[in-house]
Parts: sequence; C-alpha cells; structure tokens
Amino acid sequence: MIQRRTLLKTGAAAALGAPALSGLAQQAVTLKFHTFMSPQSGVWLDMHKPWMAKVEKESGGRIKFEGYPAMQLGGTPVQLYDQAKDGVVDVVWTLPGNTAGRFPRIEVFELPFMMTNAEAASKAYWEYVQTVAVDEFKDTQVLALHVHGPGVIHTADKPVKSIADMRGLKLRAPTRQVTKLLGVLGATPVGMPLPGIPDALSKGTINGCAIPWEVVPAVKVNELTKFHAEFDPAGGSLYTTTFVMAMNKAKYNSLAPDLKKIIDNNSGMATSAWLGKVQQGNDVPGRKSAVDRGNTIYTVSQAEAQEFRRKSRAVEVEWVQDMDKRGFDGKKLLETARNLIEKHTKPAGKA
Repeated sequence: MIQRRTLLKTGAAAALGAPALSGLAQQAVTLKFHTFMSPQSGVWLDMHKPWMAKVEKESGGRIKFEGYPAMQLGGTPVQLYDQAKDGVVDVVWTLPGNTAGRFPRIEVFELPFMMTNAEAASKAYWEYVQTVAVDEFKDTQVLALHVHGPGVIHTADKPVKSIADMRGLKLRAPTRQVTKLLGVLGATPVGMPLPGIPDALSKGTINGCAIPWEVVPAVKVNELTKFHAEFDPAGGSLYTTTFVMAMNKAKYNSLAPDLKKIIDNNSGMATSAWLGKVQQGNDVPGRKSAVDRGNTIYTVSQAEAQEFRRKSRAVEVEWVQDMDKRGFDGKKLLETARNLIEKHTKPAGKA
C-alpha cells in the first residue's frame, strides 16, 4: 500500500512537472530562412550563412535555422516578402523592388548616381527608414536594410562605352527605378528577377543585364556576356539596389525575451552595414571571373559619365513627382537620403 502511494505521488509529481519541462523545450525555436539566391552565391555563403551561424551561436543553440536558398520552399522571388508577412516562412532576404511601387520611399537609394559605397549607403538606408519611412515595412519585423556595390552593365555582343551604345539593347533591370534609368539611357529595359538572367541571355531574349560584379559568377554572366561597362567611382555609381532582411512579426513577438534580444543584437544599422560591406567586397572575385575569361571591361570615365548623369536626371525628377502625388514630400526625402549617404560616407574614408 505504501509502495502504491509512493508511485502515485511520483506519477503526480511527474505530471505536474511536465508543463514546466515542455515550457523550457518551447524556448528553443527553429526558424526557416528563405531566399532566391543560389546556394553557390557569395550572398548565401558569405552573408546569409554566417549571419545564421552567429545567431545560433549567441543563442547557445536555442535558435536554429533551416536555410532554404534558390526558392526551395516554393513560390517565386516576387512572393518572398509576403511569405514573411504571412508566416509561410520565418525570415526572408529579398529585393523590395521585386514588387514595383510597393515600397516607394526607399527607391530613393536606387536612383541614378546616388550611392557612394555599399557600407555607407546601407547605414544611410537603415537610418532613413527609421526616421522618414518607418512604416514602409510595417507588416514585418525588419532585421536589416542594405544595398549592393556599384551597378555594372554587362552585354553579350556589343560594348557600351557611351549613351549612344545603349540604343536598341534589351537589358535586364532589377527594379522599377533601374528599369526607368535604362529606358532614359536609350535601352529597352526588361524587368525580371535575378534567377531568370542565364536563360534569357542564352536564348537571346536579352542582350545583357545590369547587375553588380559580385553576383556575376552565380548567374554565369561572366560566361554568357563578353563586355562589361563599369563606372569610375570618381564620377559616382550608376545605380544600386535595395535589399531587406525581414522576419515574420508574430514569430518575432513569440520569442522568449532573451532570444528576441539576440535577434535584435544581430539586426539594425551595424548588421546592415556589414551586409553591404561584405556584398561589395565580393565585387572583387566577381570582376576577376570576367577578367579570367578574357572578357573586355571598359571603365566609363568621370567626364564620360556626365552625359549618363544628365540623361538620368529625368528619373530623379519623376520619382520626386511620384512621391508628391502619393502625399510625401519628394524633394525632402531625396535631400534626406543624400545627406545621410554623405554623413555615413565621410567616416568610411574613401567613397
């Protein structure tokens, strides 16, 4: 009888203890990270994977990631932001510009000849959103905002040395503003997500594309084009593209306070700047992949860039007018972005 009572007590104690144990187990979370970048890309290998590893390490393994590059969880690159918003996945890295006009205020960073270097522009982009566009990504928990290195024009059969050479070229553009830019420069812009480039170049659907050096090997542009037009940094960068790393809000809010703090510690301006710096750093091997194949690289001089600047001003004017129509002060937003880029470029040393 005594033995039976002891067993019952032990059983009751175990039952009472179970919720506490299960509560501890629930504190460990697995987050699904989804992106369109290929598993061989520098973005995945040098940015996404190290970021996930750092969060896992700092959480003592209580946050774990399942990484899915190349849209492995389904859908298209255009749907990524909504996958995070709707909780289909937990974290995404994507181009806001994939959905044209949905995030209009941040497009200021994609305007022609705005950016200096990716690290400085990424800091500026983060501060800009926090100060004048705080509700731009209100549907998600924003972890980082950054840009890539200077945009380069890559062509299959004809070099681009001047605006005249742009005429008649069908060029892939990543976002709404870059599409407009290529149009005013005389090309026929073709909007498409990054993964579509190799097939479009192979079939001759496009004659070339506008992308930064770092992504060239991942989409075989070093193999599928022969000519590359980059701009002398002294004359400014032709364009850049904005990125967002965002988390599902409900998932973020469900985290234990200490885990939330680890996510916070790996978010914000410093993380944004790091992502931009690493991405632009990969321009070096990307450019080398074209050099190694014997491709022709032409550098548009500061003087030659003046004509590109003059023509592209129309894109800036149109963006300001578009913002005004949407009820924002376009001129003020443009000035804010410019001032922030200048502010963050100064400490970076050289632009």
